[in-house]
Amino acid sequence: MRILGVDPGLATVGLGLVERESARSVRAIEWLTIETDAGMAPAERLRIIADDLEEYIKETSPDLAVVEKLFFSVNVKTALDVAQARGVILSVIARHGIPCLEPTPPELKSCITGDGNADKAQIQRMLMGMFNLKEPPSPDDAADALALAAFGAFQGRVTLLA
Repeated sequence: MRILGVDPGLATVGLGLVERESARSVRAIEWLTIETDAGMAPAERLRIIADDLEEYIKETSPDLAVVEKLFFSVNVKTALDVAQARGVILSVIARHGIPCLEPTPPELKSCITGDGNADKAQIQRMLMGMFNLKEPPSPDDAADALALAAFGAFQGRVTLLA
């Protein structure tokens, strides 16, 4: 089973892809980003995200997607930008008929580290151990997406069977 994790954003969208080979075996395939230029019109940035994600899904054929739910934001403009990007991302995933989980950041952190208040360093250490990586996955958006994909590997089977 291939699981795509997506960390939404307007400037940078993180993508992480894992493969669950068995109930106890999960392998990181890759982690990367889609980036858009701040000087572009918002509609054009959203189109780039949609087009690039569409192409990535066609290339990788994920069985499940995990998109982080917008939890809260101090900066309203940032929250609106992320919400718009998230809407485009969910639309592309839905067009492909891919089931989608939407954990909040605390749910994700709790699943990966056992602590809903874990920081990025704790999550990256867990990912390094989980996937036998020599260094932390980066950039941060791609690392977050990899954690989301891992969440799907651990939680997705239960949710899909329910």
